[in-house]
Amino acid sequence: MIKEKIAMESERLNKPDEPLGQRAGDGERFPMIAKTLAELEDVLAEELVALGAEDVEIGTRMVSFTGDKALMYKANLHCRTALRILKPIYNFKANGADEVYEAIKGLNWKEWLSLDTTFSIDSVVFSRIFTHSKFVTYRVKDAIADWFFERYGKRPSVSITNPDIALHVHIAHNRCSLSLDSSGESLHKRGYRVGQTEAPLNEVLAAGMILKSGWLGDTPFIDPMCGSGTLLIEAAMIGLGIPPGIHRQHFAFEKWADFDQELFSTIYNDDSGARELKYPIIGSDISHRAIAIAEKNIKNAGLKKYIELSVKPMQRYDKAPAPTGVIITNPPYGERMKVEELDSLYDMIGERLKHVFVGYRAYVLSYRKESFDAIGLRHSKRFFLYNGALECEMREYEIFAGKREERPKRSAPREKRVRENDQYKRNSREGYRRSQRAKRGEEED
Repeated sequence: MIKEKIAMESERLNKPDEPLGQRAGDGERFPMIAKTLAELEDVLAEELVALGAEDVEIGTRMVSFTGDKALMYKANLHCRTALRILKPIYNFKANGADEVYEAIKGLNWKEWLSLDTTFSIDSVVFSRIFTHSKFVTYRVKDAIADWFFERYGKRPSVSITNPDIALHVHIAHNRCSLSLDSSGESLHKRGYRVGQTEAPLNEVLAAGMILKSGWLGDTPFIDPMCGSGTLLIEAAMIGLGIPPGIHRQHFAFEKWADFDQELFSTIYNDDSGARELKYPIIGSDISHRAIAIAEKNIKNAGLKKYIELSVKPMQRYDKAPAPTGVIITNPPYGERMKVEELDSLYDMIGERLKHVFVGYRAYVLSYRKESFDAIGLRHSKRFFLYNGALECEMREYEIFAGKREERPKRSAPREKRVRENDQYKRNSREGYRRSQRAKRGEEED
């Protein structure tokens, strides 16, 4: 059962002021935290449940859960919408930097570090007490260094690029959480990207968009403005059941003292989730350069035979490749386009959808209400998302012939209806927050 809890990650930990330890025996369960992008928490929670996670609770840009070492390895390798997997080791309260220093220095650091291991610290702060995350990082580093110096006369080294142990500090008001980062480099860096166009779509966001649409490889998939091919690659990996972390060179947990190479190799080489892709994945773009980059990325991902590419503007689509299918696309937003050019572009998108792609479900990501208005079609769903700092929407359009009330109603299993209702409630809250901010902005003007 997934519980929704709008809370910071430190509230999830079992007991305050008690170190939780690093080394876990086989089968021993411990709390973990999966970080993600805002508004993808529900998708990530479902991914974790499918992997066998327990005590799953949704927070803000995070999902907390419990599991064993095998689950931690699986979450890093298989979760498409996770940015990193953290293992909390200490939870405490502090009302100043000196109290953070004393709390961290009070730990038995030989549990996790030695003079020969390098470490890094990443701090995230949401607090009026602590206004600078870098200062928190410095105090944590000082506490660790002083602990070793007082005992051995030497200090372990800090490594920013490739540390043996990556530490994560999270502070919400006066609640502090110290975690081991089991991922290392952010999990959105899959390892297949060798080139990119301007403003490429984050891989985690792309996977989240596809999973929110419900597409799992059971119909043709089209991105008519594919850019460097991120949506196409993520779709192919979903359709084929390929783990998103399969191309990564390294996970941080591989340097931990209790790393189980045999267990990880078993998980890594398990292809029981592999599926046959029976429908085409089709991508096109108006830019020759974009398609050339997409080809390189797709080849590097080992997916060349599953994805069809062509240089083709969307307005040249005069026939759908199949009677039904799904379109998911991320058109230009307009930073380098004039307003009238944007309106013309989105008007063309709506016209092509209506006249060429009858029988399809289309999903369009944008941050401008005016762009959606220019499409000229009534949406059936709205998904509030973030593309970087931009507040965006992905709108679903069910393209049907005739009048709206004449279309056949789709029946869904009870479980799916429950999930969609939960998603609606979550989107409604985010939509309300955005509408209130917009209203306040208009009043100030």
